[in-house]
Amino acid sequence: MTSATTYPQLTGEYTLDAAHSRIGFVARHAMVTKVRGSFNEFTGTATIDGDVPEKSSVQVTIQAHSIDTRNADRDGHLKGNDFLSMDEYPQITFASTEIKQTGDTSFDVTGDLTIKGVTRSVTVPFEFEGSAKDPFGNDRIGFEGSTTISRKDYGITWNAALETGGVLVSDKVTLEFEISAIKSA
Repeated sequence: MTSATTYPQLTGEYTLDAAHSRIGFVARHAMVTKVRGSFNEFTGTATIDGDVPEKSSVQVTIQAHSIDTRNADRDGHLKGNDFLSMDEYPQITFASTEIKQTGDTSFDVTGDLTIKGVTRSVTVPFEFEGSAKDPFGNDRIGFEGSTTISRKDYGITWNAALETGGVLVSDKVTLEFEISAIKSA
């Protein structure tokens, strides 16, 4: 585990390693269970300032068509105009606007999340999971975090009423980030 005093050695440019990262989500379905999914195609970069973490930044671009809930019909519905309108809005983006260290290994990353052409500020609490040199000589860092958003805030309002009361899909969606990044400079 890297201690706070060794953050300066992490200073540099990083590229998200999509093969070892996950950007996922969880929504309640029919008020009785959860549906989990992920986006399988995304790119991202981070600039880490280990001396002054507040000067760090991150940008992520997610391809909306890569949504995967392990159900082709549901994925097709999510890609369509009821939800992501991926033909018109093929990408979901996040660009940090502020990074604040909140504990020895915890950071709040605030930024602009754009879904379906709507941009809102969100804060994701992240935990620094450590750094390591992998067998290929790459310097890696890992972070995990999650936050809950309202899909209505992004104009995603489709729903269906249930016979027993309530709705088919929750408004609240939890976004999950398990990130591994490789130092590129």
